[in-house]
Amino acid sequence: MKTIAIKSIIGALLFVLGSFVLYSLNSTEELESPNEKEDKAHPTTYKTIEVNGVDIFYREAGDATNPTILLLHGYPTSSHMFRNLIPELSQEYHVLAPDYPGYGRSEQPAMANFKYSFHNMSRIVEGFLKAKQVNRYSIYLMDYGAPIGFRIAAKYPERVASLIIQNGNAYDEGLRDFWIPIKKYWADCTLENGKALEGFHSPQGLKWQYTHGVQDSTRISPDNWHLDLQHLTRPENNDIQLAMFYDYRTNVPLYPKWQQYFREYQPPTLIVWGKNDYIFPADGAYPYKRDLKNLDFNILDTGHFALEEKGDEIAEHILRFLKKHDIK
Repeated sequence: MKTIAIKSIIGALLFVLGSFVLYSLNSTEELESPNEKEDKAHPTTYKTIEVNGVDIFYREAGDATNPTILLLHGYPTSSHMFRNLIPELSQEYHVLAPDYPGYGRSEQPAMANFKYSFHNMSRIVEGFLKAKQVNRYSIYLMDYGAPIGFRIAAKYPERVASLIIQNGNAYDEGLRDFWIPIKKYWADCTLENGKALEGFHSPQGLKWQYTHGVQDSTRISPDNWHLDLQHLTRPENNDIQLAMFYDYRTNVPLYPKWQQYFREYQPPTLIVWGKNDYIFPADGAYPYKRDLKNLDFNILDTGHFALEEKGDEIAEHILRFLKKHDIK
């Protein structure tokens, strides 16, 4: 009887041990395999290409045979703002994020040799796409990226697969209190009126842009504004920023043209807008509903640089939106 009992106990122990080993193997498979994100992710590469005689730095990731997403950064930053979004999108898309001349790691031509204007920036981006041989793309438009991207979209509507708009303006309603001193500069381009705008790209002004309106400022990395300062403190860069502030006035008369483009071509459009943004408040998001029928509209509880706090949520919105519309 003792022998039978011992055999039974040993058998039970072996059964439990075998089950545990089998469970451990299955668990390992579950943990390792749907790290599908990492399996599918493409490394981001960092390159420079000459466009219209200017060396343009850009980030690229993903299979170039997949649909392209062009990421256009805002003021006063660079393609660095997309550093976390790019790996998420590159799993299924080809992603390009250039720095404009005078921003990030792109060349900063002297103002005597290069006109810092939104028209010229759009020509650079247009030339960049041509150099990369990209003829169809979705565009992520943020802040300055909006008037640059809308110029291209309105010029080549057949090339635009979709629009992703994050705190990027195309309506008068979106130019509120932040724009009062800038409009004063438009009306009277004096040294005094320009001086009043320099605080926006001072260290404190930069920190404010990143942290104002966020839910938790401790989640916003100071690396953001410290990296921005690397290009903002180059010789002549302050004057470049003032030139861009002054030239922003040329975007406003184009709003009706861009709105007509929305109405006529009805590009599938995703809006992911930080509602607490003081620079481009949500007042500028709602008018898109007037002109776009194929609109996925999302207002997020964060500030101007919404990717810093809501990056995962925005990535999910983008991937869902592109899949829904079978963007190719």
